[in-house]
Amino acid sequence: MSEKIHLPSHSRRQFLANSGKIVAASALAGVSIPFVHGAETNTINIALVGAGGRGTGAASNALSVKTGPTKLIAVADAFEDKLTKSCETLAGAHADKIDLGDRKFLGLDSYKQAMNTLRPGDIVILATPPAFRWVQFKYAIDKGLNVFMEKPVTVDGPTTKRMLDLGAESEKKGLKVGVGLMCRHCPTRKEMFNRIQQGEIGDLILMRAYRQQAPIAMFRTEKRPAEMNELDFQIRNFHSFLWASGGSYSDFFIHNIDEACWMKNAWPIRAEASGGRHYREDYIDQNFDTYSVEYTFADGSKFFFEGRNMEGCKDQFATYVHGAKGMGVVSSAGHAPAKSKLFKGQNIKSEDLIWQGPKEEANPYQEEWENLTTAIRNNAPFNEVKRGAEVSLVTSMGRMAAHTGQTVTFDDMLNCPHEFAPDLDKLQKGGPAPLLADANGIYAVPTPGVKKKREY
Repeated sequence: MSEKIHLPSHSRRQFLANSGKIVAASALAGVSIPFVHGAETNTINIALVGAGGRGTGAASNALSVKTGPTKLIAVADAFEDKLTKSCETLAGAHADKIDLGDRKFLGLDSYKQAMNTLRPGDIVILATPPAFRWVQFKYAIDKGLNVFMEKPVTVDGPTTKRMLDLGAESEKKGLKVGVGLMCRHCPTRKEMFNRIQQGEIGDLILMRAYRQQAPIAMFRTEKRPAEMNELDFQIRNFHSFLWASGGSYSDFFIHNIDEACWMKNAWPIRAEASGGRHYREDYIDQNFDTYSVEYTFADGSKFFFEGRNMEGCKDQFATYVHGAKGMGVVSSAGHAPAKSKLFKGQNIKSEDLIWQGPKEEANPYQEEWENLTTAIRNNAPFNEVKRGAEVSLVTSMGRMAAHTGQTVTFDDMLNCPHEFAPDLDKLQKGGPAPLLADANGIYAVPTPGVKKKREY
């Protein structure tokens, strides 16, 4: 996939909330016409599937929109403690917009029960581990529901193909689908993108991004409770396991990768990388501590990504772009605020500043919900699945390059037959997990140069 891709200008959320109200309905399952939930109400009902921090944050944003009324009427999760905590948190912040009754559902199939409480045109939030995304999205399409799904939306080639097909089906049915890449909804970044496309700093020839932070998603052998079923353990700690999330690379680094490719207005065609684990013989997760990835675009320009999860090292969370006439700071302190700037030349100097975003910025986590619900109310086109699947694939491409020590192209990744959890839709709570530990309770970790068959 070497041609340039024009990217939609909307996307994402998390755990910050404002105030306000929400939205209305959408399209029926196969009919692209405005749909109102009866003359007596224009309230959109919300079901939350996946009641962890991300799901709870998304629900809070959904209940804070200013485009019309919303109500949370169902919550589902695999674990009772997560479900209880989420419900308590949301009730404390949005008591007048929650009516759960007995609609709190537990288990791996609880997503069906939660979605069954909704009417066509309502919204389901899919915030479970990414591996389950395609399974639950398929059910939402069958029910005629609008969707907000967290990123990444895929973790390997087969699930990406599946998600692309499902995305096309949801578009045919007129469903509105948001994907949790909130930086695409940041007005400041949007203005920066437009300025770059208009040539203010010339053609982009280099992008670089950094997410270097303390360890995340890492567990020592003794941290696994002896009484906990292996599948439950892996789902609860999904960032640690490649089948469940694509690991820390896919689940956390995707934002910087997405915003850099957005500014370039293209996806890279190949990736080469290195990485490794350090000082961690007794840790059981599958993540590397360091990732250094070189992405190449069709025009030969480069994007370098540096990821690190280690104690005692310099932290950095930023994305930069370099053009023939100048450079830009896309973000410099995380996702929000962006603090975007453009400079003439290649140095960050106040005297060379040619543009900067406003001091007060809109919250992109909230903005993506305002955009989604506005599209639903106006029956306007809004479907981010294709872009979400493609950036998830690009992220997997870099991860696989590091984990195998091989060059991995976009087409390699898309057509790679290896699927981490091919029978995921058949998993049963308390049943066997897609990944098994060895006799010492240790899980397989990537071995670049040894395992080259692109199974990571």
